[in-house]
Amino acid sequence: MFVCSCNMLTDRDVAEAAEEGATRPGEIHARRGCRPKCGNCVPGMMCLLRRAIQARAQATLRDTAILDVTILDEGVAAA
Repeated sequence: MFVCSCNMLTDRDVAEAAEEGATRPGEIHARRGCRPKCGNCVPGMMCLLRRAIQARAQATLRDTAILDVTILDEGVAAA
């Protein structure tokens, strides 16, 4: 799915940039060798970045937790 129609960036571009450590839309554009133009993509990119960062944090927590944990939408609960 295209996220940035000005620069033809897709949700996969956002996911790959997030895996590489991007935390802001400008970093995604820079990693792809372009710059934001109209800015309409920024809210969507922020949402995708937030989801990718949360998923990575949840996976890390599951892998390193001492107690069994349940991942909630708004936090973490020890089981």
